[in-house]
Amino acid sequence: MKSLAQQTEQDMSGAASVLSRQKRDHERLDRLLNRLGAAPADQQAPLLMRVYRLVFPHAFAEEAVLWPTLRRVLPDGELLTLRVEQEHQQINELVAELDGTAPDSSDRAQLLERIVALLRQDVRDEEDRLLPRLQDAVSPAQLRRLGWAWEAVRRIAPTRAHPIVSRRPPGNVLAALPLSLLDRSRDGIDALLHRGAGPATEPLRALSSALAFASNLVERLPGMRKGEDPSTSVSDKHLPGWRAAAAATVVAGAVLAVRSSRGR
Repeated sequence: MKSLAQQTEQDMSGAASVLSRQKRDHERLDRLLNRLGAAPADQQAPLLMRVYRLVFPHAFAEEAVLWPTLRRVLPDGELLTLRVEQEHQQINELVAELDGTAPDSSDRAQLLERIVALLRQDVRDEEDRLLPRLQDAVSPAQLRRLGWAWEAVRRIAPTRAHPIVSRRPPGNVLAALPLSLLDRSRDGIDALLHRGAGPATEPLRALSSALAFASNLVERLPGMRKGEDPSTSVSDKHLPGWRAAAAATVVAGAVLAVRSSRGR
């Protein structure tokens, strides 16, 4: 069983194969993480957003398309995929914690270091263990079909950390569309903020916060945890409650409305 790191595109059944697609994403991630590590702290935010937009849709598509296939075709598929799902859950929780940490906090550097280490470990687990096992278990034609399905899901998947949502179908599938719409709207707003939005800065920040709280509400909708393994479950007692999140959403929206009206 040969690691994908040692295989050519031809070895992996062509450019359309899910193996080739995964490896290309992993190589992009490596380049981004190297740039992130070399960037000063005050220049990391735009790079982090690029990492998130690569990592979270990639992982979501794995959880929705690839890992269910591995569980079907391998006798130990349950154990293999659970380990990676647990890594994904840790990354989601750490990124959510990082996003809630003040830019000047002394904890940020350590949190970021843990996230980067987990991302690199996740790549190795997938390229060295899971994906070669999938390669041995299915045909080249199936690898290409999985590649198309994985790509289709990746393009419409959420782009932010969502530690509450199940790492497995059907919960993650139910969450995909509303969270993707909210995440991608927030990405566009945050990109404007990173470039400099002038007098629109404060209203845009309020709108981004409102979208974040709306996502928090969506994560708690009935069914979003369905299919979840207990080892990747987050207890609500460690998270803001429905009422608090709803109130914060209303407040953020009100702030946006007031500031927008003053700007007219």
